[in-house]
Order: sequence, then C-alpha cells, then structure tokens
Amino acid sequence: MAKWTIDTMHSEVQFKVKHLVISTVTGTFNKFSAEMESEKSDFTDAKVTFSAEVNSIDTNNEQRDGHLKSDDFFNAEQYPQLTFVSTALENKGGNYKLKGDLTIRNHTKAIELDVDFGGITKDPYGQTKAGFEAVGKINRKEFGLMWSAVTEAGGLVVSDEVKLLLNVQFVKQG
Repeated sequence: MAKWTIDTMHSEVQFKVKHLVISTVTGTFNKFSAEMESEKSDFTDAKVTFSAEVNSIDTNNEQRDGHLKSDDFFNAEQYPQLTFVSTALENKGGNYKLKGDLTIRNHTKAIELDVDFGGITKDPYGQTKAGFEAVGKINRKEFGLMWSAVTEAGGLVVSDEVKLLLNVQFVKQG
C-alpha cells in the first residue's frame, strides 16, 4: 500500500460564493492536511482523508473572515476543523469521481467531486509527486451555515451554493 501526504507548499484549497448575486468572492483555507493510500497507479482504490483549520480561512478581508469564523457561519471556536473522508474514487473513462463524507459544524453529508488526475512525476529532489484538481458544489445550509440577508431589491447577500476548487499535489512516502 503506497502512502501519500499532501504537499501544502504546492496545493490550494479554495471556495467561491456569489455575493449580491452579481459577483463572486473567493476564499481559501491556508492550513490543511491530507493523506491518501492507494495500491493502484491510477488511484482508483484510493482512500483519502482531508482536514482544514477553520481559523485559517482567508477571503482577503479581515472583517468578512471574522464573520465567517463566527457562529453565523463556521463557528470556529466550537468546530475548529472541517473534514472529508472518501468512500470511493471511480475512474469513468478518464473522468474521476471522488465520493465521500464532508463534515462542517458537526453536519456530515455525502458529496461528489469531479477530479482531474494530472499525473505522476519526480521533482528535482527525487520525490514522487501526484497532482489532482477537484471541483464540486455544496449547499452551505446543509452544513449548518445558515446566516442569510436580503438586499433592498430582494436579492440574497450570500448565495447558498458554494463552489469548491482544490488544486493539490501529493508526495509519495517511503
């Protein structure tokens, strides 16, 4: 069984959410970890675990980040981590589907991400690396992120749909 750990220096964990229905705000989690175990070179038997520190959320606006960390959204004090545990990684003709359980604020839901497997290579230091891009969508309210407000014109301030975008490199261990 090959073990892999995420290379945080060469990985990004982002989310995108509509603001006022007319524009998109991008956020990142700056502190995260992930491990993967697989015996197959195409990773179709992979078991993936991931966690992110809620307090590392960064939307390039300190006031908004503070609001996201509050009980209106993530409640970082009571729920400091969000986690993902895979249940399956399927290769359907080169198109990968990563299925698993995402937990935010003690709410766990099955989600599915589309994954692009970038390949495997050795870096200049002799480390074996594997690259992936995973994208998907969740409804934030299904995870207890319930805060909402409506503009004067009747539009939502923050959409319920959140897009997930992960560009990650894993390093083979041992």
